[in-house]
Amino acid sequence: MVSWAPPELGCLLACASSDGNVSVLEFRDNQWAHVIFPAHPMGVNAVSWAPAGAPGAIARKDGGAGTPPARRFVTGGSDNAVKIWDFNTASQAYENTAVLPQGHSDWVRDVTWSPTLLSKTYIASASQDKTVKIWTNASPDMAPGSWTLAKTLEFDAVLWRVSWSLSGNILAVSGGDNKVTLWKEDLKGNWELVREVTE
Repeated sequence: MVSWAPPELGCLLACASSDGNVSVLEFRDNQWAHVIFPAHPMGVNAVSWAPAGAPGAIARKDGGAGTPPARRFVTGGSDNAVKIWDFNTASQAYENTAVLPQGHSDWVRDVTWSPTLLSKTYIASASQDKTVKIWTNASPDMAPGSWTLAKTLEFDAVLWRVSWSLSGNILAVSGGDNKVTLWKEDLKGNWELVREVTE
């Protein structure tokens, strides 16, 4: 799995590998720089960058201009864990700042960070344990301890992929049952099935 960073962060590409490492490639000064570090000891299956803006930026008068974009992404691995990584400018290294709570009981096959800049940010993960988990964080700086499990969606088959719509409010899920389902959060915070595609 590979994932390009939002363009505001520059030319950055994160690569997940079954050897347990994550590589981040950066093109600057007409050459490629390369950072590699261990992330999940049993293998990294997925990686997804956070949006460049902070949660709630779209509703702020300054549009979040006072907050510099953070280099941050999420990974999912064969150790069943979903981890958040932040770039530390002092050490020039990526650090694991959070392991999302109440995680999966089997391999995490995919993770995706919602592109929304509304009051909350969302991460969804798909797993071989036949569940999709959706986490949320309303903290402006995405404080590690502010992540909470918002919803667990249960399915009858293993799950392969999750993907947010460009507006960040609809989640697509695909799995071993040959179906694609679309999910949306209602005004009360409940997640409901809005469409099932079987063809």
